[in-house]
Amino acid sequence: MKSILANESRYLIGPAYASKYTSYEPDGYLNLGGTNERAVRLPGMTAVTVATALKLGVYDSRNLSESNATIRLMNLIKTIAARHMSNNTNTSTRWGHGWQTALWAYYDGVAAWLMWDKLSTTDRDKVVNMLVDEAKRLTTGNDVYLIGTSGNQLYETRRDGTAVTPGDSKTEENQWSAALLGLTLSMMPTHPDAAAWSTRYKQLAVSATAKPADLRGRSTVNGITLSTWLQGHNIANDGTLENHGFLHPLYMIVDQGLYEATVNGLAGTCAPNAAKHNVALMYSALVDKQFPASGGGTKTIYTPGSYEVHYPEGNDWGTEFPMYFGGFDQLVSLFGLDSTVSTPAATWEKLHNDRQIALQARHTDGRTYGSLTENNYYGREQRVGVISALTYLTTWLVNNSGGNKTCWTNS
Repeated sequence: MKSILANESRYLIGPAYASKYTSYEPDGYLNLGGTNERAVRLPGMTAVTVATALKLGVYDSRNLSESNATIRLMNLIKTIAARHMSNNTNTSTRWGHGWQTALWAYYDGVAAWLMWDKLSTTDRDKVVNMLVDEAKRLTTGNDVYLIGTSGNQLYETRRDGTAVTPGDSKTEENQWSAALLGLTLSMMPTHPDAAAWSTRYKQLAVSATAKPADLRGRSTVNGITLSTWLQGHNIANDGTLENHGFLHPLYMIVDQGLYEATVNGLAGTCAPNAAKHNVALMYSALVDKQFPASGGGTKTIYTPGSYEVHYPEGNDWGTEFPMYFGGFDQLVSLFGLDSTVSTPAATWEKLHNDRQIALQARHTDGRTYGSLTENNYYGREQRVGVISALTYLTTWLVNNSGGNKTCWTNS
């Protein structure tokens, strides 16, 4: 993972940055080129990647010095926060209050926290404003709606079986929204809204991976009685889920929940068990559940002895995603969530991450992908970067010489 992070961070802050960020605005911040996902999420992922590499001594300076990489990184962190609507009145450059913007703020917030000593008081304040503003929106929701009392709901399927968003699980959205709250709470535990953030954080985390069976019985997680609070579910009882209209293994990679232990670990606190609710079940579905194969018979999603992945109903994103699975494997192994699977997560991690390193070895600049058939997401390199960064940071927190800094709690 250290090797993967070193390669990808070198590419992202080197040639990728140089080709994209070619001008500054009159106020001294970068021209991000817009206010959409491509313009804000991608530099946010780059920022987490490079901040982690620099902070933990992983950065490879063969093509760009550490000092110059730091200058570029700080440009990204400061610009993203400054352009958030809590700090920016210019409607042509401001972003925020959107479906995915909690995730963008989370990425920039993590990067800023890692590099806090290099930020001015003014820029720190802008990061705080961004995080608090996005957190405030999320605390207005209830047990049905993500925000307020209308609009986006927390579940693909309601308690009565009604499909709210057929074929489109809300797992991903709920997890990134919970992540924003967890980060804001970890950074600002004495804030007047901290109690509200904490409550909503746990609610969104547990709803993300709720299954039909959770709606029965008397189980509680972090003080939430599942059968009475949950109003629907996002995954099936067998640990699978749907996205883009079909069973989609890429969205069964619920690494965002496990990163909660990482963020809490930076603050010296424990992550709520709600953030890993049903994760072991979902991992088991990747490793051991049998699905029909095109030539007859059945196959598991993970291919025994191989990095190859079987997509039972196809994959609209491409053909090569070893880092996505390898990062998840490593997290599952670190937190001991593979006790029920036939082959340990560490075995899968090596298969998948060796393939990831082989993909990077094709390119002298450290990037992963070649043609769009491998991965057609426009943030594919940044996605590899942020997975490698957060997974390596988690590994460091678990295995550093001072002892394991991560833990989980049901309080």
